[in-house]
This record gives sequence, C-alpha cells and structure tokens, in this order.
Amino acid sequence: QVQVVESGGGLVQPGGSLRLSCAASGSILDDYTIGWFRQAPGKEREGVSCISGRDGSTHYADSVKGRFTISRDNAKNTVYLQMNSLKPENTTVYYCAAEVWITSPQIMCIEAQTLISSWGHGAKITVSS
Repeated sequence: QVQVVESGGGLVQPGGSLRLSCAASGSILDDYTIGWFRQAPGKEREGVSCISGRDGSTHYADSVKGRFTISRDNAKNTVYLQMNSLKPENTTVYYCAAEVWITSPQIMCIEAQTLISSWGHGAKITVSS
C-alpha cells in the first residue's frame, strides 16, 4: 500500500502562490489516482483537485478552477498542487490521498472519499497579510 506525505505548506499573502507536493513511497504512484482535499473548520472535507494515474485526466472544484493546477511527475513519484491567486478563505489544512481502485478523478474528488485507503497527515496553508 502506498504512503503519501505532503510538503510545501506555509504562510502566504493574499494573491500569492504556493506549491504543495505529495511524495509517495511503498508503491508506484502512476498506478494510483491522487487527490488533494481540504477541510476548513466547521465544514465538510472537500475535494480540491484530483488526477488520474491511468490517463492524467483531472478534476477541479469550481472554487479553484483557473487558479490551481494539479500535475504529477511519475519519475519522482510525486504529485503537485500549484496554487495561485490565493485567498484568505483558502486557509486550512490540505491533505493528499491516493487510491488504486478509483480510476476517475471526478468520482474520487466528489463522492468516493470514504473509499480512499491512503491519506497524508496534511499541510497547513495560511493566507494572510
């Protein structure tokens, strides 16, 4: 089973950018669909963006379309989330997740969180001036 670890969180001013990394070990990442999720205080966890290991197809939450970009480097066994034009409401913990049995990034992001077997511990993003 793959293990995933997030890095790249931190403090950024509104309008700034950050790139999160999700590094995998224990298995070949290109067999997995990878997702980035976040959970703000008092809210349900939501899928931010997911990417298929099979064909590289992607899904984005409406709130991040045009600002966030998910990508993967299979040679490095790493998935990235480039976040631009960050807003204070983006402040929260972002989690990386991996699952080999979910092949659709849309399904993974929207309705299959309970089926995901591998989760990272999270990376905190604070957007503040």
